[in-house]
Amino acid sequence: MADDKKGFLLRLPPALLDELRRWAEQEMRSINGQIEWLLREALVRRLGADPTDKKAAARRERRSG
Repeated sequence: MADDKKGFLLRLPPALLDELRRWAEQEMRSINGQIEWLLREALVRRLGADPTDKKAAARRERRSG
């Protein structure tokens, strides 16, 4: 599956990384997948919609523009 994800370096304290690793394993995700899921969930709560939903993003843009 080709997608247009952007990469960046993320520095975490070892204890935080260990907890994320354990949680990711419990959820059957990679650490990267777990962090992406956490960020998306936080933004859904903040924005009221999935930030990767292009239609919802267009609606937000019209409202703020």
